[in-house]
Amino acid sequence: MDLSFISAYTPMYIEAAGLTIRIALYGIAGAFGVGILCSLIKELNIPVLKQLAQIYIELSRNTPLLIQLFFLYFGLPKLGIVLSSETCAVTGLIFLGGSYMAEGFRAGIDGVPQIQRESAYSLGMTKKQTFWRIVVPQAVATSVPVFCANIIFLIKETSVFSAVALADLMYVTKDLIGLYYKTDEALFMLVVSYLVILLPISLLSSYMERRVRYAGFGNTGIVSGH
Repeated sequence: MDLSFISAYTPMYIEAAGLTIRIALYGIAGAFGVGILCSLIKELNIPVLKQLAQIYIELSRNTPLLIQLFFLYFGLPKLGIVLSSETCAVTGLIFLGGSYMAEGFRAGIDGVPQIQRESAYSLGMTKKQTFWRIVVPQAVATSVPVFCANIIFLIKETSVFSAVALADLMYVTKDLIGLYYKTDEALFMLVVSYLVILLPISLLSSYMERRVRYAGFGNTGIVSGH
């Protein structure tokens, strides 16, 4: 292991990690928005929009991110639409992550017992009030583990961004291996970089899951019986 090589190129990995984190943040934030929107469309049960949302979810979940990126980066220019590497990366992450977030939140909504809604209606609450004050808090609480797992999954998926000429961690690693044949050192720095990014998120996710289990659903009022 060439420590001098690692020391010399660590700043390059730090810069690449910053780019990876920035794109991941944009993509995850957008994925949350798309996921919640799709879940609300299904909840409203508007036939056409519901079918479109389901088509999007199936298309997104059943195609690899790499293929989606190729379509954005190499396919769209044939139609006269040219996107930068970073825009393609963020768009691809949103497209992929939105479906997983939607299914996670939808599972949380479906997990709220029907008796909760009926109890709210019997107390004079409207459907809108019931959904936002009773259903959504419980759905979010039960979906926290899924959201956390999806966040980690999406960050790991950023490793394919080098396919669209984005200078992320994987791109830098392959570049250094090709130039200097320092495979062990380059891969070591790649692994350490992802550990530094993902380990704190994993620990925070575990903490949040424990907090949710400890808190339970008592804050919703109807659920706790108060």
